[in-house]
Formats: sequence, structure tokens, C-alpha cells
Amino acid sequence: MAIEISESADVVARIVQNRPASREIAQRVEIGSAPLCVVCGRGSSGHVGVFLKYLIETRLRLPVSTSAPSVITAFRTPLMLRHALFIVISQSGRSPDLVAATRSARTAGARTIAIVNAASSPVADEAEFVIPIEAGREHSVAATKTVIGSMAAGAGLIAELAEDRILRSALERLPERLRRALALHWGGITDDLTKASAVFVAARGLGLGSAREIALKLSEVLRLPSIGLSAAELQHGPRGALSSRTPLLMMRIMDETAPMVDALAKELRQQKIALHLCGGPHGSLPWLAEDDPATDPITMLMPAYRMIEQAALSCGFDPDRPPRLSKITETF
Repeated sequence: MAIEISESADVVARIVQNRPASREIAQRVEIGSAPLCVVCGRGSSGHVGVFLKYLIETRLRLPVSTSAPSVITAFRTPLMLRHALFIVISQSGRSPDLVAATRSARTAGARTIAIVNAASSPVADEAEFVIPIEAGREHSVAATKTVIGSMAAGAGLIAELAEDRILRSALERLPERLRRALALHWGGITDDLTKASAVFVAARGLGLGSAREIALKLSEVLRLPSIGLSAAELQHGPRGALSSRTPLLMMRIMDETAPMVDALAKELRQQKIALHLCGGPHGSLPWLAEDDPATDPITMLMPAYRMIEQAALSCGFDPDRPPRLSKITETF
């Protein structure tokens, strides 16, 4: 896991260099005729889809829906997706439900794009267009470099679809920022984690996918019940579960959501909640100077992944082989 985390910057550098391929796909997709976008993926790939939802809706103003593959595989109900943009995200490209959902979407007339690490795979074969991550084989059960690569590849596609020069520039800076973020040490969280009964991870907007991803890794690698949710939801019911035994890791992105996150952090600290905040003038975790709000959520995964891997080792867990899990999960 540690080696694969460290390889993430090189993976993203290759994705950035492959921009002409994404540009060609963007030119052929005819985004102007799409009534909506559907994103499809499970687990970590699903978290990439959450990130892309916010990016697509804010950059393309196109409504985004999350696909439920069981509608196809279990309920056998094809969806009306003519002219829709369908983006499937998969590391292995082998899960039967993702294959079936992609095939059904393409048959229905959607423009299908697969973001996959395994370019030679059933999911890629079913899609009209393929954006390869080319991260190389991932040995750790917990996906890291493929998640970061998928987010960068998806952001690259949106940059081309939107002809967004600012996002293109931010992606060019991303490999170096990932390298710098790898040196950030979030070990100060570890003591709270070892005493925790559960963990909350929160962010808003473009950071929500990363929050859910970090929560998954805390459950997967550290064996801690964890939930990733919108910081806005902490103003409602989930706030009742916060206590000294439920530390909160919160990420602040420098965009329109920042003032709300700052206000919530101040309030929770006054209530003596064990809060660890990344970003902003009141952040408690080491962080770089803010960059683009579309790429900072990707960069924040680096110190989080590194912290989780090291915390697992300190607890005597094998971060590469969590119990009762396998690298490829084939759902139906």
C-alpha cells in the first residue's frame, strides 16, 4: 500500500500527458445534446463518481444521477438513456454488474465512457470510449493509486468537455502537489483513532467523494466503523452521534463551501469534539497552500492514505490484506 500510494504522482503525470486522447473523446461525445449524465461505480470507484458529479454539475451544468446497477441485473429494467452521457469507473473492469449496466446504457443510446485501469477488460469492451488509467497492477487490497488516477482522469475529461483552461492548468500542477503532499504527516490523528468507537469524515461539494473514500479506507484497513458524509449533514441528525469517542476528520476546500465549514469547525471545537481539520487558516493538520478546489480533494487523499497505512502498522494490522476481503469483488 505504501509503495502504491507513492506511485500516484507518476500515474497522474502520465494521465496529464495523455490529454490529447481525452480531448478527442470530448470532441466526439457531443455533450451539448446530453440531457443528463449517469455515473456508475462501486466502492472506491463510486467515490470517484461522487467527485465527478460535483465537477460535472458545476462545470457543465449537466444534472448527474448515480446508477444503481441492480436495476439492470436484479430487476431487469433497462433505463431510457438516449443521448445521455454514461461514465463507468472501474479498477478491474470485470464486475458483472458494471459490465451489464454499461452494455444496457449503450444499447439504450447513451454515449458510454469507461474510466478503467484494465483497458483490456469486459467493461472497457462494452463502452464506446475508454480512458485508461494505466496505473499498473495494484497488489494491496485497498485501492489508492487507481482511485487518485481515476479522479484525475475524470477531471481531465471534464476539463476538455468544458474547455476549462483553469482546470487544465490545475491538473498540470497536480503531480508535483501529490509528491509534496506525500511528505505531510497526519500522525497526530492516530491517538484518537486508537481510542475511537467510530469515526466521521466530512467535507462539502467537491470534497465529499474524498471524505467517503477516506472513511472506507478507515473501515477497510483500520477496521474502524467509519462514515463519510457532507459537512452540511452534521448540522442535522448525525451530529447527535458525535462525542469524545468519535473523532471527526474534516476537509475544507477553498471554494464557496469554505465559510460554512469554518463556522462548523469553530462550533464543534467549542463543544469539545475531537476535530482534525485539513485546510484553511484554522486547520490542525499539515497541508499545502490551497490550489484549485477541483484538484485539492485529490491531493488530500495522499496524506490521508499514508496516515491510515502507518496507523494500521502501529496497530499490528496488515494494511495490504484486510480480513475477509479480496482485491476484486464481482457483484451482480
